[in-house]
Amino acid sequence: MDNPSRVFAAIVPAAGREFTGNEKEQELEVRAVNRQSSGNRVREVQVTGTAEVCCPADRVSVRVSVGNSKESVNEVTNSVSRRLEYILQALRQHGIKDEDATVRRFLHREADLYHMDAEVTVTFSDFEKMERICSVLLEKLDKSVCVGTPQFYHSAECLSQLRRRVCVSAVENAQQKASEVSQLLGQSLGPPLLVREEDTREWRNEDEDDGGRRGQGATPLPHLPRTPTITASSRVSVSFSLRDKSRKKL
Repeated sequence: MDNPSRVFAAIVPAAGREFTGNEKEQELEVRAVNRQSSGNRVREVQVTGTAEVCCPADRVSVRVSVGNSKESVNEVTNSVSRRLEYILQALRQHGIKDEDATVRRFLHREADLYHMDAEVTVTFSDFEKMERICSVLLEKLDKSVCVGTPQFYHSAECLSQLRRRVCVSAVENAQQKASEVSQLLGQSLGPPLLVREEDTREWRNEDEDDGGRRGQGATPLPHLPRTPTITASSRVSVSFSLRDKSRKKL
């Protein structure tokens, strides 16, 4: 009986190699192992591969508030309601659905005056549309409206897609390298035997650069909101069966 043979190979790509969609392969380790199993020789290549994918926020929330004070409830209600209706009308004209906007009203009394505050919270997926609407409201309503700082975030669907994408990317990187190593060893790569995701990580990048839009020596824009990104990494372990090319030809 022949003794089981083992062949080990390690591949470490150049650091910082970039992939489409900000995907980065960090490390890949390949082992080819021959083992005895029930009288049949089992050949496999075991691969561990990693990948990173960055994803910008896909949603932004903006709060628009109006308020006023009058001597009677009717006067303050009519005053605030007119501006509130203008805000909602502007949203509808720009294609914002009713379910993407929530309205809150609060009426209270202080001494001889009635105060009413109203707030509209709008969720956008189109950031340029958000900027246009904010500009229109500030231009038309001037000081009678307060437009809050945009709050960017990632939707649940976006995060789910990011996690799937980084896992698939890690498996693709592993398969590509395993195929190259199997050819180097004179083998043909067979179907996968086991795919296991061993580690996943996520972290936020709040302070993104401006992509070179700000020239050297230019004054920074402290009130310009920046779109945050989330980076996800995945490390997978994949085992492929190996087929001898010489046997395949017989």
